[in-house]
Amino acid sequence: MDPQTISIGVDDLDIDLFESQYSVPQGISYNSYIIADQKIAILDTVDQRKADAWRANLQAALQGRQPDYLVAHHLEPDHAALIADTLQRYPQLQLVCSAQAAKMLPNFFEDFPFTDRLVVVKEGDTLSLGQHTLQFIAAPMIHWPEVIVTYDTYSRTLFSADAFGKFGALQYETTPTGDDTAAIAENWPCEARRYYFNICGKYGTQVQNLLKKIQHLDIQTLCPLHGPALSGTALQQALRLYNTWSSYQPETDGILIAHASIHGGTAQAVEHLAQLLRQRGATKVVVSDLCRDDLAEVIEDAFRYPTVVLAAASYDAGVFPPMHNFLHHLQIKNYQHRRFAIIENGSWAPTAARVIKTMIEPMKDCQLIQPIVTIHSRLHKTDEPALAELADHLVEKSKI
Repeated sequence: MDPQTISIGVDDLDIDLFESQYSVPQGISYNSYIIADQKIAILDTVDQRKADAWRANLQAALQGRQPDYLVAHHLEPDHAALIADTLQRYPQLQLVCSAQAAKMLPNFFEDFPFTDRLVVVKEGDTLSLGQHTLQFIAAPMIHWPEVIVTYDTYSRTLFSADAFGKFGALQYETTPTGDDTAAIAENWPCEARRYYFNICGKYGTQVQNLLKKIQHLDIQTLCPLHGPALSGTALQQALRLYNTWSSYQPETDGILIAHASIHGGTAQAVEHLAQLLRQRGATKVVVSDLCRDDLAEVIEDAFRYPTVVLAAASYDAGVFPPMHNFLHHLQIKNYQHRRFAIIENGSWAPTAARVIKTMIEPMKDCQLIQPIVTIHSRLHKTDEPALAELADHLVEKSKI
């Protein structure tokens, strides 16, 4: 990275749930930078949880100088919590943000007088720091409406807000041996995929718009607000995967079987189906228990593979709630371009398939693979031919 660009971000290893819903066993990073040129720009602050550590990093990087600009790419509190505090500490500091961000500032800092401290920028505006020129690019709905990203024309760095981020603290990104770029490329996709589909997955069209805007730029480094800076092979991989993910296309061949079983009967049928699929040479079969597995990871796999089997018990004349919750999350993430199969279980009046069909029918360009298999309480020998037929059709259609 350019020597005038200094990382002042911090890791958070104490957090249990990101956005109070996503498990982060390896923590999260809150990334922030300063560019120390003739003028100094601070790029984003961090979460209030790590205020003291960030202030210490900022003070050390400034080396006694006074900063001129604070660029707010995104007003979510994990990146912007210290805006008012920083402006108070540095009276000459100006806040650079989008017009939408300026309107939203009072939501978070009700009593702070921003009027004379704002530099409102729009698409294509630039800000010269000396050698470094910052070019601002609008990135609305990635994943809030006020978002901007910044291209530094001197260092050829794109500060990409939440785009290209991932779960995990930066201390887990370093490797004692080998090429860091290669190591990041190998390790980046898993938690970046879970991050993307759960944080930005609804906004594929907007991500596509941003990719089109930046495709002509000579980007040597990507600096997201979470996760490692990306360059070389890791950068190219990230751009390629973001194009796939934001197009709602499957990434790799495979079949996800997501099940919600009350007393084990549905799970028994699922294990039998998984065995049949493997015997028939299915490229990849992933079995997920919606009652126990991390929902964010199951959603990640639903987007990763082209085919999903939904297996659930009937419940209160509907479907067992863990399955309903899973399908609800797919709906709000704009899930599309996939193939579904259904296994329902009901001891006296099976209803799960009806509800599942109702929930997947509005999803764009999604196909239902026949047959719908119904079992009664447990898998019986009379059910096996229908599962075998379904396995044949799934293997035939599980390719991208």
